[in-house]
Amino acid sequence: MAEDLNQLLKVRREKLANLQEAGKNPFEITKCDVTHHSMEIKENYDALEGQTVTIAGRIMFKRVMGKASFCNVQDLQGNIQAYVARDNIGEDSYKDFKKYDVGDIVSVTGEVFKTKTEEISIHATEVVLLSKSLQILPEKFHGLTDTDMRYRQRYVDLIMNQEVKDTFLKRSKVIRSIRNYLDEQGFMEVETPILVQNAGGAAARPFNTHYNALGEDLRLRISLELYLKRLIVGGLEKVYEIGRVFRNEGLDTRHNPEFTLMELYQAYTDYHGMMDLTEKLYRYVAKEVTGSEIIHYGEHTMDLSKPFERITVVDAVKKYAGIDFNEIKTTEEAKTLADEHHIEYEKRHEKGDILNLFFEKYVEEHLIQPTFIMDHPIEISPLTKKKPDNPEYVERFEFFMNGWEMANAYSELNDPIDQRARFEAQEALIAQGDEEANHIDEDFLNALSIGMPPTGGIGFGIDRMVMMMTDSPAIRDVLLFPTLKSLDK
Repeated sequence: MAEDLNQLLKVRREKLANLQEAGKNPFEITKCDVTHHSMEIKENYDALEGQTVTIAGRIMFKRVMGKASFCNVQDLQGNIQAYVARDNIGEDSYKDFKKYDVGDIVSVTGEVFKTKTEEISIHATEVVLLSKSLQILPEKFHGLTDTDMRYRQRYVDLIMNQEVKDTFLKRSKVIRSIRNYLDEQGFMEVETPILVQNAGGAAARPFNTHYNALGEDLRLRISLELYLKRLIVGGLEKVYEIGRVFRNEGLDTRHNPEFTLMELYQAYTDYHGMMDLTEKLYRYVAKEVTGSEIIHYGEHTMDLSKPFERITVVDAVKKYAGIDFNEIKTTEEAKTLADEHHIEYEKRHEKGDILNLFFEKYVEEHLIQPTFIMDHPIEISPLTKKKPDNPEYVERFEFFMNGWEMANAYSELNDPIDQRARFEAQEALIAQGDEEANHIDEDFLNALSIGMPPTGGIGFGIDRMVMMMTDSPAIRDVLLFPTLKSLDK
């Protein structure tokens, strides 16, 4: 088998050498004046019938029949058939065409027509080889089915699987729709540093790197939060950023160590304002990308057209686990309850941490329809305003769909004294071995001391949103180049 493959590859190189010797080196061609794409021709056939067009793409199928042949050319939008006859393109060009391989990139110029079988096609008057494929594509009918190889060779995956290409076209549309919506709401898109001295704003372990020119260790950012809030201090009242963040964590169907996060901050509003924005944004994006406010993902159907449910963490645990944490007064009582329900916890965990563990075990799987889980315990929310009437909890919500956390939002903490105390509590956790706790960020504290208005903030996981909008089972299916272990390791 390997010998057969090597022979095929050898033949392709020989074909290239022959072309080059004949002064027809395809790699010397620098441009092609494409006039139309495949689907554009098919969708506008009535207007284009008999018109001369030029398309360009990859040969995916070729059938040679004496003096006339057919080939199928695939471009960005899809594919279209070309009818290639010796009498129309010339004898020498036809001889060259007969030697072209599946995988070669060509341009086809000719008139738009329908064959006897009513297939919209191009009657070629010129076929130009633009790039010679020296490798063999996977066999057409079986395609590229090895999942690991699809992720490693995404370029082949995109060629062989149209639905994969469609997924990433939709991903682009999701991001474009988010930008369009936020721009219409008066938000300003900004960019903030990726290499930072202090990776804060989330509970995650960062990646470390070294900056040779400064002789200084730096980290890759784990969130966008602290720099965006500096801009709120500076008077930019509505800001957002869509960018990569990096978390040194495991890989699974919903987690990749580098992923796309969108965070936005709006002055003079709170987490209720963020809920309203989230509802409207999700409806807008779903309609733009899927054409409907009803999303189908796996076995579930989620209705974005109705008002999203809003329920507190305590009430959700009471609803699904039958336990009322309003009646739990101490950390010791909470740990005893956890022991009774076989919930593992760490020695450092307090009552709020235990409540969150109950939520994760008993509630998350039930949150299929769009739901805002509100008012989290302060122990797991170091950057959030306390609820004035109950300082054990904070003005925060997590947005859930399909049992997944899709977004996380706060009424942002703008009290620099309280924020310093929260940071110091995080430093104590670091001393106890918590690698995900936040270090004190003195410059951020200085910014808060200058004065930050009441602010609502939210972070959206873009990859999970794309998964939902494209019915993709794993995060790797919506990342063009997901993180993979090297083959030589």
